[in-house]
Amino acid sequence: MKLATWNVNSIKARLEPAVAWLKEASPDVAVLQEIKCVDDAFPRAAFEELGYNCAVHGQKTYNGVAILSKRPLEDVTPRLKGADHDDHARYIEAIVPGIAGAVRVASIYAPNGNPIGTDKFTYKLAWMERLIGHTRELLDREIPFVLAGDYNICPSDDDVYDPVAFRDDALCRLESRLRFRALLYLGLTDAYRVFHQEPHRYTFWDYQAGRWHRDEGLRIDHLLLSPHAADRIAACNIDKKPRAKDRSSDHTPIWCELAV
Repeated sequence: MKLATWNVNSIKARLEPAVAWLKEASPDVAVLQEIKCVDDAFPRAAFEELGYNCAVHGQKTYNGVAILSKRPLEDVTPRLKGADHDDHARYIEAIVPGIAGAVRVASIYAPNGNPIGTDKFTYKLAWMERLIGHTRELLDREIPFVLAGDYNICPSDDDVYDPVAFRDDALCRLESRLRFRALLYLGLTDAYRVFHQEPHRYTFWDYQAGRWHRDEGLRIDHLLLSPHAADRIAACNIDKKPRAKDRSSDHTPIWCELAV
């Protein structure tokens, strides 16, 4: 099973490149973030023509997550537990059956959190705590799962082009990194680091100041695997080609392959 995650930064604006990439890369499962549309406005037909089933948790103008799968989607669950008042569309999960067993897959769009010292940063940390709590519940079920998406966290200084400049950015603050590490301490595996130890490999490049052409980016999109899923990982890489094209998202896909 080839599974990919991509923050498309508006599916309406990025529909053509998204369809082109799906045709070329042909992932079995693709989770999307920042679709920036309500459920009914999601362009399902374009993806269904490619053979994908769609599960969508959308929101007007902001946020929004989706799961596309060539295999059936079961037990689709939108929203992250723990805060009924939170109306941000940042999380959706579903079970994807495989040849050798099923995998639970989540599409995650974690809060940015900037600027620090505001309610936005407090919300970011609280949201991550909810994710940590939910992860504990998933681990108790002892099923393979992948928490994929835009975490808006650079795990270490190796994941940001200028650590000094980003020292007080919410994406690199110690408080944020500790929440990410908490997921790893629970037993999750950062799929990319299984195969790539080299520093300064990125999934996001800002549109401003020529960041893409200078390769000045951030690694904030991650595939975190449960122990049962990590045992089956066969490959993982960042696909930079979509970011180089016209009208691209500021993020690029990252994918992994699981033997399921």
